[in-house]
Amino acid sequence: MSKRIVVLDGYTLNPGDLSWEGLQALGDPCEIHDRTAVEDIIDRAQEAEIVLTNKTPISVDTLVKLPKLQYIGVLATGFNIVDTATAKSRGIPVTNVPTYGTKSVAQMTMALLLELTQRVGNHSDSVMNGDWMRCPDFCFWKHPLIELDGLTMGIVGYGRIGQEVAKLARAFGMHVIATKRDSLDPSEHPDTRFTSLDEVIEQSDVISLHCPLTPETQYLINDARLAKMKPTALLLNTSRGPLVDERSLADALMNGSIAGAGIDVVELEPPRSESLLYQAPNCYITPHIAWATKAARTRLLNTAVENVRQFLEGTPQNVVNS
Repeated sequence: MSKRIVVLDGYTLNPGDLSWEGLQALGDPCEIHDRTAVEDIIDRAQEAEIVLTNKTPISVDTLVKLPKLQYIGVLATGFNIVDTATAKSRGIPVTNVPTYGTKSVAQMTMALLLELTQRVGNHSDSVMNGDWMRCPDFCFWKHPLIELDGLTMGIVGYGRIGQEVAKLARAFGMHVIATKRDSLDPSEHPDTRFTSLDEVIEQSDVISLHCPLTPETQYLINDARLAKMKPTALLLNTSRGPLVDERSLADALMNGSIAGAGIDVVELEPPRSESLLYQAPNCYITPHIAWATKAARTRLLNTAVENVRQFLEGTPQNVVNS
């Protein structure tokens, strides 16, 4: 017998350029909502056996009010928006999509780095404003331009995305150092030097964060670690916003303790309008779009559909609370 499927917040995954047909074929009915306010979750999901969510939280209070629920699929890699322990206690598998965005997130990481080092947007705006036409010379630059060749890229979190960033950094002639995951064999990565977090912080010209958000990694980048960075260093975060203490980062940028930051994630999304980072110099902020290329979203949707299919066939995959 078909299961009732409800997608609580499908718009960011599919604003209209992808197809829900694969998922719709698995549900009877299959309801897809662009967004769901917290107060509407129970009403929309009460009859569902299968619920898919991206950022709409499924808390313990919500779970106890959804007696028919049999499966939760997270339309992302991170699954902290679901109370996985409570779901497990009720025999409800929670799945995620672990590998869809590796290439896209690494690409965005380098895009932020190139913006910080070449200031493409700033210089393009300057040209459009007429500065080149008024220039007495054949060229000009409004900010120092930085060559990446020979600089050190420090990667915190050497998983799939961290390794892809390392590959791109080496293509620019950068040296790569990284913190080591327990399960990683250094001999399989001879071009990367593994060392402690403190040494990565102190020695890197660019620090790129690619670790998950856990109680241990929250505010990994704080006053103390920012103070250990080179004053010429750049910080990149395309992982999770709360890895960085935003007030500490804003202070470091304002007082020149570090040279710049490129971040695609912030502590609260959407951010507060009064965020100090809005006033910080040399800070580029993008609206959590590293994952959002059409290619990556297509892989995400296809895997999410396959996760549901495998669950219905009795062989669930990508379960995070088994």
